[in-house]
Amino acid sequence: MKVGRLTCSDRATAGIYQDKSGPEIERVFIDIWSEPVEFVAELVPDDVAEIGAALRYLSDDAGCPLIVTTGGTGFAERDVTPEATRAVLQKELPGFGEIMRSLSFAEAPTSILSRATAGIRGRSLIINLPGNPRAIAQCLPPLVPAIREALRHLAES
Repeated sequence: MKVGRLTCSDRATAGIYQDKSGPEIERVFIDIWSEPVEFVAELVPDDVAEIGAALRYLSDDAGCPLIVTTGGTGFAERDVTPEATRAVLQKELPGFGEIMRSLSFAEAPTSILSRATAGIRGRSLIINLPGNPRAIAQCLPPLVPAIREALRHLAES
């Protein structure tokens, strides 16, 4: 399966620090997914237009059934990943963000400040994950049953 992996970060794009969240998505996903996976990795700054363009590319051109973003889900001025995601979605699936906030709350009460969402674009499922590698490892595995079900429905549509 082809998985789009999009890191949204001004600082990683500028080379101020190394992207650790994107590679963590790959590590965790390979551990929990039973089929072979090919990743299409993209790195963009925290910009609605650039994030939207990357999401459209991964969905429409690269044909990724699953696209996972990391970063930009807080409420700082440059945190715009949810807005960019909603702008390209045809249907929103807010349950993904709700369960990630719920899973993280006991360990990190500030997780309720996350605005992560998910949804469908064409035949692609797009999910916003947290920008913290530890939170990715905590949030991604419990989503697998819903991811599998959504991908099954999208493949049949």
